[in-house]
Amino acid sequence: MDYFSSGFKLGILGGGQLGKMMLYETRKWDVFTKVLDASSEAPSSMSCNEFVQGSLLDFDTVYNFGKDVDVLTIEIENVNLDALEKLEDEGVKVYPQPKALRIIQNKAKQKLFYVDNEIPTADFQRFAYLSEIKDSIENEALQFPFVWKVAQFGYDGQGVKVVRSIEDLKGLPAGECIAETMVPFKNELAVIVSRNAEGEIKTYPVVEMEFHPEANQVEYVICPARIDDEVAKKARALALKVADKIGLTGLLAVEMFQTEDDKILVNEVAPRPHNSGHYSIEASYTNQFEQHIRSILGLPLGNTDSKVAGVMVNLVGAENYTGDVVYKNIEDILAMDGVTPHIYGKAQTRPFRKMGHVTIVNNDLAQARAIAEKVKETIQVISK
Repeated sequence: MDYFSSGFKLGILGGGQLGKMMLYETRKWDVFTKVLDASSEAPSSMSCNEFVQGSLLDFDTVYNFGKDVDVLTIEIENVNLDALEKLEDEGVKVYPQPKALRIIQNKAKQKLFYVDNEIPTADFQRFAYLSEIKDSIENEALQFPFVWKVAQFGYDGQGVKVVRSIEDLKGLPAGECIAETMVPFKNELAVIVSRNAEGEIKTYPVVEMEFHPEANQVEYVICPARIDDEVAKKARALALKVADKIGLTGLLAVEMFQTEDDKILVNEVAPRPHNSGHYSIEASYTNQFEQHIRSILGLPLGNTDSKVAGVMVNLVGAENYTGDVVYKNIEDILAMDGVTPHIYGKAQTRPFRKMGHVTIVNNDLAQARAIAEKVKETIQVISK
């Protein structure tokens, strides 16, 4: 099929920042794009060829949106899977495949999938209702501390909480969830796997993630991860195993723990471009967004090696600020060598909302990390 400057139409479910960065690549290649998002002010709305406002979870909206595209992909996994399955049955190419999304969309099903396929992961218990956790604690079947995770619709640190006492359960959603054993670990790692429609598969280098202790959001992504080569080999091999078992076409970001004794455990996965791969826009030969487009169109996969060391800093809304966004001191970070800010196009900020990211590239990883610290201390995402 001719994808470039042609009648081919690519549909994207979700118009957030991941979609916006995906559209950088489709515009580069003149691939016609159609985007669906609930918000008329979605970051992708101005960058696509055709924009449709509507719910990603409504069957009719998703089905009608997808009927006139040739390939349909996602930038967020919380979409109506019944509609995707119907479209797939009617001949629309849907990547990642709905059967893979059914595993990933629900964290409880995702964890059971790991167990069934002998993929190492932290021990957990599944609960249909939050009240069952309290019963389990009272019966001494569950001990503090543990990590509570909502089964569906969690994002950007929302839907995850470390529970150290019964008081910590107050105010949590009442529905399906899991309680996961806390894992003592050295590092949180991630590997992005790309697989095209022809079955070609590649991995990006292992990255290291540093998290904000309160928001449970990634603050820094460091590539390459500061780990031994043997640990990196184990992480990439495990990511490949997960991707093989799930069998999706596109990108799969595999988040992992490196334990104190250097075992690798899968935490969770995302079937799309991912925050842990943003560094690749400046640092890699083929960035993750171009690789996703290559994957779903069945094109040859690009080189996943890094050209230079990269560190990514997330820009999130500062605490105590809500309203029209202001990027204070952005001129100061633009004056730093190797620093590239990406602003997502969200007019309103609120505490810990992802508003952009900054990539720092340098031949020396330690220097890149030091500059990233300075960037973090300098720029502020506040309101007027």
